[in-house]
Amino acid sequence: MEDKFLSFEKVPERCVLIGLSRPSESRWEVEDHLSELNALARTSGAEVLETFIQERAKPDSAYFIGKGKIEEIKYYIEDHEADLAIFDDELSPAQARNIEKVLNVKVIDRSALILDIFADHAQTNEARVQVELAQLNYLLPRLTRAWQHLSRQVGGIGTKGPGETQLETDRRLVRRRISHLKQNLDKIDRQKKTQRNNRTSIFSAALIGYTNAGKSTILKALTGSEVLIEDKLFATLDTTVRRFELNSKSQILLSDTVGFIRKLPHHLVASFRTTLTETLESDLLLHVVDVSHARFKDHVDVVVQLLDELGAADKPRLLVFNKADRLENQSSKLNQLKDQYPEAVFISASRHIGLKRLQAKLLEILESGFETRDVRINFLDGGAEHLLYPLATVLERTIDDNHIHIKIKYDKEKKTQIQAVIDRLKSRQPN
Repeated sequence: MEDKFLSFEKVPERCVLIGLSRPSESRWEVEDHLSELNALARTSGAEVLETFIQERAKPDSAYFIGKGKIEEIKYYIEDHEADLAIFDDELSPAQARNIEKVLNVKVIDRSALILDIFADHAQTNEARVQVELAQLNYLLPRLTRAWQHLSRQVGGIGTKGPGETQLETDRRLVRRRISHLKQNLDKIDRQKKTQRNNRTSIFSAALIGYTNAGKSTILKALTGSEVLIEDKLFATLDTTVRRFELNSKSQILLSDTVGFIRKLPHHLVASFRTTLTETLESDLLLHVVDVSHARFKDHVDVVVQLLDELGAADKPRLLVFNKADRLENQSSKLNQLKDQYPEAVFISASRHIGLKRLQAKLLEILESGFETRDVRINFLDGGAEHLLYPLATVLERTIDDNHIHIKIKYDKEKKTQIQAVIDRLKSRQPN
């Protein structure tokens, strides 16, 4: 008789979403934020049952939303057998504890949800280290919630000592693990810095943008490389770098990394600085925008704000409006946007529309950073010609009876070094 094994499918958690509408925000702004929270919840595998919004001047210090609203949500959760409540804003440890006591289900906030998604999507050692570090920094002030079961099980006198002893032990272990992870990240950062130094002579462009804007699709469309493409938030966490030939003589390094999102957890931004260094040190930022999204201007603002926090606000940027084929009233809308953003490039990466224009724009930007110059070198000092080779590309080379004539192309940043070599050659010319 064959053994029979029971197979269990993972049952999605049934959740409710909760947001706060403040006077400074319009109702549809809050609804848009919660629509994004809905997408995050679905990305994590949850089933969204209902969304609740309460209008308040400011968050309640004890329950974030009002006690009456909490009671309303409690009855809904009981009637519909929900497992989870997700708040759109970050909750304090005390607020989360108070809410859980009333709702009697697991309570998390947007930060915890995003951290959970990152943990699911982390593929490489670097990403896993960064996510774990962010999770532990988020968890540390919330450890007391893990010991609530002590008071529920035995309660009263006699539980305080052991509970606090174990809690302090856990805190020390978490702090020790955080220190270890930071050391690992420093090591990874040094290794990646060495890799970047080995390719500093090549122009680099980094694809940045709001999550799910289509950065990975653009990377694949331009370079032909196999990269993960999913219609999910945060499908890409690890930096992918590919060479891209603009023409037979020019190539650049194109990198794609984690997408941005509003209310991105502070600990996550701090932990992912190693990954985002690829962005910070690139020569050009290709700011990819899903132009078909109704709130794409808000997405642009979020990315610009995060770049400012990362110290990359002054980095050269090119706006790339992706998914232009999905615009309603496409022709008239495109004309309006082109008037508003004359330097932007409009494409559809999935349908390979506008990629040639993007390629031409990249070549134009690349060429604008270079100069060409004619240099004459006396035959008697011909060996000095090689002093220019590490600094410039020789485009043409001719000779006559007395001189070597070369036409060079070089990065404008090397202009001073080039001039120093040419001055040195001139000083050695015979009178």
